[in-house]
Parts: sequence; C-alpha cells; structure tokens
Amino acid sequence: MNTKQSHNLTTTVIVSAIVACFATASAFAGGGVVAIKAPSGSAGGAIDYANAKPIPLPQSLSQPSSQLDSLLDAQAAGAAAAGPSGFYPGAAGTGKLSPLTLPAPASALDVSEDGGVTPQEYGTSKQVYTTSRTNNYYGAGTYAATRSYPFSAAGRLWFKIGTASYVCSASLVKKGVIVTAAHCVANFGKKQFYTAWQFAPGYDNNVAPFGISGYKAAYIKTSYYDGSDSCYQSGVVCQNDVAVIVLNTTVGNSTGWLGYGYGNYNYVNNQALITQLGYPVALDRGILQERTDSQGYVSSSMAGNTIIGSLQTGGSSGGPWITNLGIAPSLSGTAFGSGASHNAVVGVTSWGYTADAVKQQGASPFTSNNIQSLITSACTAYPASC
Repeated sequence: MNTKQSHNLTTTVIVSAIVACFATASAFAGGGVVAIKAPSGSAGGAIDYANAKPIPLPQSLSQPSSQLDSLLDAQAAGAAAAGPSGFYPGAAGTGKLSPLTLPAPASALDVSEDGGVTPQEYGTSKQVYTTSRTNNYYGAGTYAATRSYPFSAAGRLWFKIGTASYVCSASLVKKGVIVTAAHCVANFGKKQFYTAWQFAPGYDNNVAPFGISGYKAAYIKTSYYDGSDSCYQSGVVCQNDVAVIVLNTTVGNSTGWLGYGYGNYNYVNNQALITQLGYPVALDRGILQERTDSQGYVSSSMAGNTIIGSLQTGGSSGGPWITNLGIAPSLSGTAFGSGASHNAVVGVTSWGYTADAVKQQGASPFTSNNIQSLITSACTAYPASC
C-alpha cells in the first residue's frame, strides 16, 4: 500500500444552474468528473423530513453466478485486475454533540422492541447475512452506539427531486466530505443533478445528534452523468455508481470519519467480509441505523460489482460497505493478519433485486478511477473540508 501514490488530477466542471426539476451541467469530452455547486445563499430548497421517500433502489432483473462459482473463477484466473490499490485511513472525532430533533415519519417507532443480534438468515440466493439495528433498544437511557465512532460517521442523507424530498444513506470519508451512491445525486444518463442535499451523521430515532449539514458541491463520474458508464443493464449494476458530496461544515471533527480502500483493497480471491450500514425505510421506518454483516464476492459477470446477502431495502442506497469495522484491539503475544486496517469503506449500496425474496444487494467497485479521482477533485477545490 502506498498512500502517497500520485494520481492524475481530473478536470472538474462546476455549475449552479437550476432548471425545472433538476440541476443541469454541461458535460465535457472524455472521461473525468462532473460536479454541481450549491447556489449562493441557499442549499436548494427546504426538505420535508416527515414525508421524505426512499430513492428507488436500482433493481437488477437477474442474479449473478453463485458465490462458489465466483470463488472458483477467481482461483482459476487470479484476482480480478482493478487498477492501483490503496488505503486512506479515517480518524475518530471529539464526540461533541449538537442534537437536533426532526419531525417523525407518519407513524412512530416502538423503540422498546427487541433490537438484539439475530441469527444469520438468507433468501433464495442462499447467501447468508445478519441484519440488525446498530443500537440495541431495551428501554429509555440505553447507550446509543451511533453517537460514537465509527458508527457516528454514517448517517441519513436527504435531497430533493423537483419539489419532492427523498432519502438515501451516506458516510464521512473526510472531515467535511461524504461518499454515497451516484443515483442519490443524479439521474443516470440524463445529465441532470438532484438538489438540496442534507446529511445527519449518527441519525437515530428522529434525532440528528451532531446536527444537519448542507452541501457545497456534489461530484460524480462523467460516465454516470452522460450514460456512457459500463453497466450490466442500463443505469443498474454499473461500474461507477459512486458520488462524493462536500458538506458546508466539517462535522467529521466531532463524529470522526471512515477510511476508504480501492482496487480490491482487503479482498482475497475476490471475496471480503463486508459490514453494510444504512437507513432502509422498510426496516424500522428508516429512522434507525441498520447493520448487515455478510461475506461479499465479486461478480465478474455483473460489471465487477460486489454482492452481499442483505435484508436492507430502499433508503439504504449510498450506505457504506466497510471492512474491519470497529476499533482495533491492543495485542499481546500475537500479531495482526494481512489487511488489518480498520474502518475501510470499499463500496456503497448501489442496487438490489426486483424479486424481494432474493435478499442480495450489490455495490460498484471502488477504484482509483472513481472514488480516488472524485475525492481528489473535491479536496483540490475545497481543501479545508479534507
């Protein structure tokens, strides 16, 4: 791993025109990054927190080859080439709270329900997973893990499409930069941006414990913006369903931020143990952070996307896929294994299946061409946010 590895700086187009239901930008020839800048004096419109809807999760019409087939293919052909690999570490924050209570959805959650760890389950894909609440609610005063690092770095993301409010998930990867899915930022292939992004890290039960941050700019790959991205089907199961958003605060100083890895970082034989965090609306009405743990595998037949078993649904889009989640232990008489860097985001929730019974989700691969070029562009334009 070489965290000082040089990367070609991508050209960035910044625009601020708001037209009809979408914000639009002029694409440029070739690859690279395209971005939208927040209009002066406004974040782009008020969010309707109580009635915000989950962005429709892009749905694949067919399933990939099995996990066993993928493993055998990887062993026969060697690890899939994913370009340069690397890892950039995250950091724990101060934990300083700035709580803000938001309007509740139409019906309230009964937080007295058992939120403990559940046995692994699976769908018709037979890929096992466990999905449970990040916080264990057993009554008033229960300690909320979402207020401490690393869970505090993940949160709920609101935005607008026209006059309607929508929700996704996202996570901090710099003190003022979040990563999410490109389909939470723009309309694939239509050269249209959405607007008014707001992020609440550690969001839990209608409370934003670290406040809400607006945005300065949002970045996606030009190939996603103009529809030239390589996808298994149009706009779904793509190579670059990845976006970064520069916030108008450096809330990561309080919450901390996750690291990120790219180029098959922490994958062995195209497999990695994944922890997915998100706010799926079908689970606890989307007001609690949910955690899914599953063995992920790379499907070469589906644009190199990673597949996991998961119970999460719409609203989880853009939530982080993390390897080695948690705080590393102090060792005595033993040593860490390979790839031991903790809290490495290696993807974000990109899509699910038309058939709910399948219980699988996928993520575009993190590469030097997407996540690294996007963050490089954002941090070059807004160094104080990084």
